[in-house]
Amino acid sequence: KHDQRKPDYLHPRLEKILKPTYGVIIYQEQVMQIAQELSGFTAGEADILRRAMGKKKRAELEKQKQNFIEGAFKNGINKEIAASIFLKIEPFAEYGFNKSHAAAYAIIAYQTAYLKTYFPNEFFSASMTMDISSQNKLSEFYEELKRLNINIVRPDINKCFADFRSDGNNFYYALGGIKSVGYEAISNIVKERINNGNFKSINDFIERINPKDINKLQLEGLVKSGAFDKINNNRKALFNSIPNFILKSKNIFENKIANQIDLFSKDETKNNDFVPNYNDWKFEERLSKEFEAVGFFISDHPLNQFKALIDDYNIVEFNKFINNDITEETNIIATLLKIQEKKTQKGNSYAIVKFSDLSSVFELFIFSEVLELNRNILIEGNSLLITLKKNISEDENRFKRINVRKIVSLKDLLNKPISEIEFEMINRNKIEDISKILNKKGNTEVRLKVKENEHNLIFQLKNKRFIEKKSINLLKTQDILTNIK
Repeated sequence: KHDQRKPDYLHPRLEKILKPTYGVIIYQEQVMQIAQELSGFTAGEADILRRAMGKKKRAELEKQKQNFIEGAFKNGINKEIAASIFLKIEPFAEYGFNKSHAAAYAIIAYQTAYLKTYFPNEFFSASMTMDISSQNKLSEFYEELKRLNINIVRPDINKCFADFRSDGNNFYYALGGIKSVGYEAISNIVKERINNGNFKSINDFIERINPKDINKLQLEGLVKSGAFDKINNNRKALFNSIPNFILKSKNIFENKIANQIDLFSKDETKNNDFVPNYNDWKFEERLSKEFEAVGFFISDHPLNQFKALIDDYNIVEFNKFINNDITEETNIIATLLKIQEKKTQKGNSYAIVKFSDLSSVFELFIFSEVLELNRNILIEGNSLLITLKKNISEDENRFKRINVRKIVSLKDLLNKPISEIEFEMINRNKIEDISKILNKKGNTEVRLKVKENEHNLIFQLKNKRFIEKKSINLLKTQDILTNIK
């Protein structure tokens, strides 16, 4: 549009069709016009091609491809050129709309981008409330809120509402977005808080709420999400007391109906919690329960206790690995959320495994050899270091599959002696610095990778060296990358 790059019209005969969109196929009408212009399709035949692309029918598409190439050849166009043009048209099926729809969606996209940019709190409040029952979508929105540094108030029975809201400074997570907490019930609870003040204790909460709004599953969801943390942050104690809370709630409600006075409802006991003194859930279990309720980790992440390993093992976030041109073996760290084993037609085992890292939730296929070697650590809740490699397809240079090469427990890594380490630098003069710092013999093989003139030169120190954490940290200050094997 601004003459920074010349449009590619694929073929001179297509310039008049693609000139309005600068050489980019955008509308379904353009696909039909291309088929008519190059291959002599009738309007009806061009519409069949459009429908085949829209419905992504492989067999029909292959048939239409042959018709397209043969028709173009009859019109004096080389078959190879015709085939390459069809290959450019084919991906259109993934996104193409007719012109009127495309225009409408463009306006909506523009309006949405405007709202997100200039009114982010309102945009996210409306969008997340609309998708309140989809925890996968809420997880994506939540990560975006963090990326934009919007202050998020986590589930809090005294601050949050049934839906997602913002007051301009804070973004309040919806209590209605917690699993098993019904929207109508939580709306009634919020109304009670607004009308009669904050809940001062768990017993104050139990006394004031109608039993129909606090069944066992709803209370479990609220406790696991941390909604009562400001009242009583011992989630295990609250969770184990839920049957008693339900019973007390029914008794209080029945007594109120009978116009009786119960000792439990007196003001002097209202603010005291009659909760047994259990030891709270451990860090991993607390977060696991939270994940069950919210659908993602919201107060913390199991991986945060392993941050010391991120630099040592050159850890990359999964999103960065998948969305960038990374072709070498790459380490990620992730917490295992769910594992589902299956069998291939040949009877070999494989697993579909759901993971969470610090920025996303994703799935990986783990095939039989790696699966059998790592069954003892492929357990829900375990945090793992996973070595990945992309398999590249020769067809259009697209990534075909992600291979899981190696899996190691992060807890094991914290205590494991380093058997092999690689230091990467851009100046071979640093080799002498490394030799001076790593001057004691030990049990670790040391490799040095020097990047010179777009080539990697690999050296290995003759003797194994003694490696300690302070030595690694010292080398990092000298712009030397570390990769523990």
